[in-house]
Amino acid sequence: MSNVSFHISNLLEKMTSTDKDFRFMATNDLMLELQKDSIKLDEDSEKKVVKMLLKLLEDKNGEVQNLAVKCLGPLVGKVKEYQVETIVDTLCTNMLSDKEQLRDISGMGLKTVISELPPVSTGSGMAANVCKKITSQLTGAIGKQEDVSVQLEALDILSDMLSRLGGSLFSFHASILHSLVPQLTSPRLAVRKRAIVALSHLVLTCSASLFSELMEQLLAELEGEASVSTTRTYIQCIGGIGRQAGHRVGAHLPRIVPLVVKFCAVEDDELREYCFQGFESFVRRCPKEMGPYIPSVTNLCLKYLTHDPNYNYDSDEDEMMETEDGEEDEQESDDEYSDDDDMSWKVRRAAAKCVAAIISTRHDLLQDFYQVLSPVLISRFKEREENVKADIFGAYISLLRQTHPGQSWLHSSEVGNEENIPLTMLQNQVPHIVKALQRQLKDRSVKSRQGCFSVLTELAGVLPGSLAEHIPALVPGIIFSLTDRASSSNMRIDTLAFLNVLLCTHPPEAFHAHLPVLLPPVVACVSDPFYKITSEALLVTQQLVKVLRPLDRPLTLDPQPYVGEIFAATLTRLKAADLDQEVKERAIACMGHILAHLRDWLGAELKPTLIIFLERLKNEITRLPTVKTLTLVAGSPLRVDLQPIIIDALPILASFLRKNQRALKLATLAALDVLARNYRTALQPASIDTVLAEIPPLIGENDMHVAQVAVGFLTTLAQAHPSSLAKASSPVLAEVLQLVYSPLLQTGALTAITGFFQALMGTRAPGLSYGELKQQLTGPIYKAGPDSPPLHKQAHHSVAKCLAALVVACPQEAAGTVGQFVRDAQAPRSSPGVKVLAFLALAEMGQVVAGMGSQRELKTVLLEAFSSPSEEVRSAASYTLGCVGARNLPEYLPFLLGEIGSQPRRQYLLLHSLKETIGAAPAEGLKPYVEDIWALLFRHCECSEEGTRNVVAECLGKLALVNPSQLLPQLQKQLLAGSPHARSTVVTAIKFTISDQPQPVDILLKDCIGDFLKTLQDSDLNVRRVALALFNSAAHNKPSLIRDFLDNTLPHLYNETKVRKELIREVEMGPFKHTVDDGLDVRKAAFECMYTLLESCLDRLDIYEYLNHVEDGLKDHYDIRMLTFIMLARLSALCPNTVLQRLDRLVEPLRATCTSKVKAGSVKQEFEKQDELKRSAMRAVAALLTIPEVEKSPVMAEFSSQIRSNPEMAALFESIQKDSASLYAPESMDLS
Repeated sequence: MSNVSFHISNLLEKMTSTDKDFRFMATNDLMLELQKDSIKLDEDSEKKVVKMLLKLLEDKNGEVQNLAVKCLGPLVGKVKEYQVETIVDTLCTNMLSDKEQLRDISGMGLKTVISELPPVSTGSGMAANVCKKITSQLTGAIGKQEDVSVQLEALDILSDMLSRLGGSLFSFHASILHSLVPQLTSPRLAVRKRAIVALSHLVLTCSASLFSELMEQLLAELEGEASVSTTRTYIQCIGGIGRQAGHRVGAHLPRIVPLVVKFCAVEDDELREYCFQGFESFVRRCPKEMGPYIPSVTNLCLKYLTHDPNYNYDSDEDEMMETEDGEEDEQESDDEYSDDDDMSWKVRRAAAKCVAAIISTRHDLLQDFYQVLSPVLISRFKEREENVKADIFGAYISLLRQTHPGQSWLHSSEVGNEENIPLTMLQNQVPHIVKALQRQLKDRSVKSRQGCFSVLTELAGVLPGSLAEHIPALVPGIIFSLTDRASSSNMRIDTLAFLNVLLCTHPPEAFHAHLPVLLPPVVACVSDPFYKITSEALLVTQQLVKVLRPLDRPLTLDPQPYVGEIFAATLTRLKAADLDQEVKERAIACMGHILAHLRDWLGAELKPTLIIFLERLKNEITRLPTVKTLTLVAGSPLRVDLQPIIIDALPILASFLRKNQRALKLATLAALDVLARNYRTALQPASIDTVLAEIPPLIGENDMHVAQVAVGFLTTLAQAHPSSLAKASSPVLAEVLQLVYSPLLQTGALTAITGFFQALMGTRAPGLSYGELKQQLTGPIYKAGPDSPPLHKQAHHSVAKCLAALVVACPQEAAGTVGQFVRDAQAPRSSPGVKVLAFLALAEMGQVVAGMGSQRELKTVLLEAFSSPSEEVRSAASYTLGCVGARNLPEYLPFLLGEIGSQPRRQYLLLHSLKETIGAAPAEGLKPYVEDIWALLFRHCECSEEGTRNVVAECLGKLALVNPSQLLPQLQKQLLAGSPHARSTVVTAIKFTISDQPQPVDILLKDCIGDFLKTLQDSDLNVRRVALALFNSAAHNKPSLIRDFLDNTLPHLYNETKVRKELIREVEMGPFKHTVDDGLDVRKAAFECMYTLLESCLDRLDIYEYLNHVEDGLKDHYDIRMLTFIMLARLSALCPNTVLQRLDRLVEPLRATCTSKVKAGSVKQEFEKQDELKRSAMRAVAALLTIPEVEKSPVMAEFSSQIRSNPEMAALFESIQKDSASLYAPESMDLS
């Protein structure tokens, strides 16, 4: 400590030197010392440093003064609170000094100190105490009219304080408000503007009564007879408050909106601009409360979008008509018409921004927008002011984005009148859009042309093919922007990007007539020195190649005249080594398309180009795009001759399978698969052996997708080169068999493996006969002893499917195999594992088994197995009876129904069999038995066992699909008549009639599903739970069924999210008392429904009401909090503005979760649950922080700084961000 004190004393001594350089260096050294975390000052040193720095603020040298200000920042964290108060007191006094320089430097000092104060969330009271010290002096300085610069500085500092620490100054809010409001009538506009900024920060944290007082004052002034200048300020102030605290303004809109509408009629363009800015903030920040006023605001916007009193557009159009043949040089300069005093453009710009806000917040009015807004916006594309035109284009792009077919609410809505569908309406307006933009595409203004291309690019994406007949009108503009020397690089990049989208979304024939003029400028761009232009031009060239010779339709154009030009330009780029990575990749992809589409016209150029590809394959940077391109070329139906490189390429490709790059492995396997399929004669056995040696390590459960693709390649190889695979089969087969027994095996990989076994049978190689493969597959199960580790039940299913695939490949072995499995299932010595496998294999071979003579023996064996002590054997036998029965209904179904009626003990297993039979049998075959099955099922739908009722419900649902018109009404009747058990069974049955594919039952379901949804009001808790499951299934798989019922259903859904105290009970477990919440499952089901609705019916939800229940869920049980955190993250992406308004109420529960601690002595599971809960909450916080303008929320800013200052939370937040970054990071550039 003494060393530090001595060093600081030395520096302080030098600061008193008469030499300014000494003072500067000493101050700089002091700043470096203060920035060190390790430094600690004693009380005496603190006092001396503070005194010296305050003295240096008055130094004659400006550089020394600036350094002294910078020192104040790190000093705040190193000295005691009373020293910080001394600093701010001195700075505040200096701010009122007569010396301008001292005032300025003191203002900077205060801002520095405020920015470095520790946040309130850290538990430190310093920030609040210091700011309270400053506030009274600042409000005094603001009130003094003598010096405007003091006022401005004080207002700035007050804004800074309110934005960071508004909540801490609660006791001063009233005095701050009373000092700020008078400044709104200051003679200086700068003072007014800064007062508005300070008020905007104040309203975020002030009390409701103060907010009402402020609004009352502003509205009273507006309702009075204020001057136009003052009115402007008040309107601007209300707009600023709306932007910062829109959720609070909503309640005052009935008074605000009529006043603002009235002021729009005043002949003052600046006032009108502020009116529209106010409307925009209200529309964005309180869309719900603005709902009733949208029509009147829209009409005002439309009126003032065309407000241009100093310009006659009609005469301009006449001139344009005269010069339409292309003499654009004769167009008169815009400057001739602009008037320095003309402010009308600001009104038009504000109106355009307001229109964009209305469009982006009201999806439900889309059809009205196309009828009313769209024609006006299109007519205003001729706007003369660049800035206004950019905002008009922006508004139209917002409209197009709302219309995008990808929007789920458009996707699933069923609109009756086709003419009213927004897409159809847009289609009808395309000619007007093109006509309005066509002239602008040759405008001298780059910004205007970029806006045109942005609109057209969006249009082509929303309505693919819509511009096909207008391409002749667009091509001259495209060529103009690509060849005009005045065009900037960005202009050409935007033009090429639009051309790329146009080529991707329109038929090739539309471009054939324009190729002679389109190709030269695009090829010129390929040779451009700027890499971004080259890169975009190569993408366009790639699409033009597809236009020249599409592979999916007959050749209608001779590409010969164009091939040489395209090939030469692309080859130059392909050969160049010193290019940007993106250009290299796109040159490779482009040349690949040229080879795949235009092989016939390349002649002698083909071989040298392939040799270049081989070189690129050896280069680590370009190998992945080259592999993808080789796959494309090898898969071309034109059969490109790859003989020159295939022998050299195979060992290189084989080596890639060893690389630790997943994308490269997958791309290489795809390339090898295509080569094996299309170039079987060119592949030499030695090369194939090299590849096969690398395959076994890829077949494992570590990466199931890579394993699936590898097995798919082996299947192709078995068909193309059976002898090569037969030689290397042992290591490969060992890995495949190990994968078959993996509990992680998924459907895709299993399908690939069954295909592989069938292909192996086709090789007829020694050691790969039916019997040997069967033995290898079943060996682990048949040889398993009592001490062997248990096999996962998934392994039995996988082996059974593989055995069934072998039987399909060797039908002559079917009878013997079935006979053996029947004997194994019956034999007392067989282990439960063998019996399970035998039954599952018989089930998979159901078609073969059902067609084999007498079935009596099999029925006996299956029924005997129902009495087995092993549950797995019983379950497998039940599954087999259902599968075999589905293939032979006359033999099995009457038998099954009889057994269900006569064997109550086996009822559950027999019902499972019936479920499998109904699910697998053809509908026509089931029809004769429907009545018998239906009657039987209804006898069991009131069973006390929930498991049995669920199976009965699934049977009823699947059976209803056989004859829906007759059976659905019967289910409907049961709703009224049955007991709670019967009602729950019937509601669950309806869930099983809904699938994500269109079905004949859908029309009938739509008419009756409302009755089933009424069970959400049922008195029985269990019925409500299954009704929620039905609702969730419909919302997920077929939202159109429930959309029209949401207004009535949502209140009941939300009602189920509430905690009900009458359902919470205490259970005594020995000396402990345990709380059980019987309503938890229902609440959980309700929140799951709410989450599903976000994806499928967002446009039908009142998000404010929805958020009320999400807020309750954030404080609920562990399971529900986990769900609501996910919902909150999703809402941040879907409705950011609405979430932003509710942040104050959403952050507290998140903070409570992130800072909670588990009681000492809790079990390990409690710690794990708490950790997972914190991770989930932190993911929600990370999502909230991505919302635009979230940094303006003081609550979020405070929580964010709390996270950063807490090491545990900071580490968790960082790991969450890394996870999300790795999740979305593309492994490589997609060149498809």
